[in-house]
Amino acid sequence: MSSVSSSVRRIAATVLAAGAVVGAAALPAGAQDHDRRQHPRVEISQVQADSPGRDDHSNRSLNNEWVEITNTTRDAMNLRGWTLRDDDGNRYRFDNVRINSHATIRIHTGTGHNTRTDLFQNRREYIWGNRADTATLRDDHNRVVDTETWGRRH
Repeated sequence: MSSVSSSVRRIAATVLAAGAVVGAAALPAGAQDHDRRQHPRVEISQVQADSPGRDDHSNRSLNNEWVEITNTTRDAMNLRGWTLRDDDGNRYRFDNVRINSHATIRIHTGTGHNTRTDLFQNRREYIWGNRADTATLRDDHNRVVDTETWGRRH
């Protein structure tokens, strides 16, 4: 009887251990899916750091330097409190900006009137490095949402 009960205990222990391994292996996939639902996907979709033509500091030239942000989700989002920064610490803070589902907004460096698709930092100097820089998008909890890097900084 003792050998039967020890066999049953070994089988039970093996089944429990196998269940724990399967459960642990399944957890990261489930946690990743949950994480995606919790943090909507907004990304830096394109950067034009080097304004075409001469860098003459005109408002036209400044506004031809921009970063595009795309909402890849099915839901509109409010970017209030989100920030866009460069390597030198220049920061643009989004006010009450709503980005529709699968929409793109362009953040220009120069001055202008904000619309649903174009926002303006109202700066008189270039922000993005022509040869190298990093654009970092952070949410309203200061978590990095996306980065885009180009060139090499020395």
